[in-house]
Amino acid sequence: MGERERVSRRERDRVVRRERERERERERERERERERERERERERERERERVARRERERVVQREREKVAQWERERRSEIGERQRVERREREKLTRWEREQRNEMGERQSSAAGESERVARWERERERERERERERERERERERERVARWERDRVARREREKSAAR
Repeated sequence: MGERERVSRRERDRVVRRERERERERERERERERERERERERERERERERVARRERERVVQREREKVAQWERERRSEIGERQRVERREREKLTRWEREQRNEMGERQSSAAGESERVARWERERERERERERERERERERERERVARWERDRVARREREKSAAR
């Protein structure tokens, strides 16, 4: 084999090695680019998660605010009802005192006395009826609260399953 052929083969080998090396470098660059793309995709996924979490937190916050508002309204309703009931009781006890005083002071005819007693009994019966009505109203309120609570739990379950 002549000198020229050896030189040209060495030259060819060098060219081939250089070409392979460039090809490996391009492959490494493509791999780095794919890795960067995967990282961008992971970042987008994390961002979607953050957005979803913020949205869920906003929903929960709105729900809490609604509950708090409802409870404030309910407390003020209950407070008002209790004030009304207290006024009613005070009126009744004042009336009972007056009735007792009347009965004690006036030992009038038996007919007048029985009339007063009958009036007093009717008034007591009306008060007991009002008390029963208030109790029914409280029961309706408890049922309304229980229904509202069940609906709220069911709504939260639906939202959870919809989120999944």
